[in-house]
Amino acid sequence: MANRAGASSSSHQEPEFKDDDLDSIYGAESGWVEARTSCDHLASLSSDLHHIPTPDTPCNRCQHPSENWLCLSCKEVLCSRFVNKHMLQHYQQQMNHCIALSYSDLSVWCFACDSYLDAQVIAQLRPVHETAYILKFDEAPPVRAFGGLPKLIRGERQHQEI
Repeated sequence: MANRAGASSSSHQEPEFKDDDLDSIYGAESGWVEARTSCDHLASLSSDLHHIPTPDTPCNRCQHPSENWLCLSCKEVLCSRFVNKHMLQHYQQQMNHCIALSYSDLSVWCFACDSYLDAQVIAQLRPVHETAYILKFDEAPPVRAFGGLPKLIRGERQHQEI
């Protein structure tokens, strides 16, 4: 068995990736989604995103308890397109209500851009992301160190930037 282990370790080589391979690994084929760092529809945001309904708020139309989204214009809570599509219908009826926050994973979606928005990079979205995080997890969100791995503050685990 020792020979076998030695043989396998000496023949082990790190795989080489070409640019096309990396696109497959990190691109759309892998399910990776790159959130936008800007959006032309931020003017539609509510002026007070510090006071929002709690993440356990059911859909205002069908009372579904999960997969709900918060409209960041009027702060109405409505279910996702995977439930009864009430948030999508809300956007279609109120075209200027195009940005919503998912209470499931705290992602932010712009229906008009048809894209996720990076709530930690876009300054206007930071307050609602932080408030939703605190309401959901009862603690402040970790602060992402740009250009490296997440860096947590306030005495928690810290990751070194690489």
